[in-house]
Amino acid sequence: MKLSIIIPAFNEESLITHCLNSVFDAVSAQTSPEFSYEVIVVDNNSTDNTAKIAQQAGAQVVFEPINQIGRARNTGAAAATGDWLLFVDADSLLNRGMVTDIMKMIHSNRYVGCGSVMHMPNLPWWGNAAIKLWTFLSVTFRWASGALVVSRADAFREVGGFNQELFAADEIHLSQLLKQWGNQRGLKFTILTHHPLVTSPRKVHLYSGREIIAQLMSVLLHPRRTLIDKKKLPIWYDGRR
Repeated sequence: MKLSIIIPAFNEESLITHCLNSVFDAVSAQTSPEFSYEVIVVDNNSTDNTAKIAQQAGAQVVFEPINQIGRARNTGAAAATGDWLLFVDADSLLNRGMVTDIMKMIHSNRYVGCGSVMHMPNLPWWGNAAIKLWTFLSVTFRWASGALVVSRADAFREVGGFNQELFAADEIHLSQLLKQWGNQRGLKFTILTHHPLVTSPRKVHLYSGREIIAQLMSVLLHPRRTLIDKKKLPIWYDGRR
């Protein structure tokens, strides 16, 4: 079984090394002779040293010129040769326990894919409240966060991958498609909870609470109009790092 680990990255020179170190460490714990993997970093038109650092770390680097999260993930998937695809954000850290749980899920032959709950360190009280709310929604409705999505490669391709009309929330759309694909074949989509994905709280520190609330309200009140327009999603696309 081959696992393709795909990391979309835009100007992530300060964090990509930490992410890749966590990836290589996590997969090193898998000792099955049948297990193999590849690590693909998608340089999403970076202007810094992201691509160079990723290559030096041992990752395969592919280029996606259009700055869009879902498009970058799809570009990585197009280059992947694995039976399963694991998408993880460049500001996140895999851990051995999570990868072991993912491998157990794969070998059970009962799932089409999964997401994971998240842990963001050093959040203010309102940030912790928001993460708790998201965790409840994610586990209840089996919505993966974009920080980590795992899918059978054949299912991913048959449902069309990430929706490139959307500039955010494409992972929720994909979760819905994978659930439908799995239901037709007696397979489940689940959210792993035992070993949370550690992901950066930088957006909470880079943006004020007012900015974040305004962005969320725009998505909630006008979801379609907001999610298809990059200009209406500055927290995702204004380039602050």
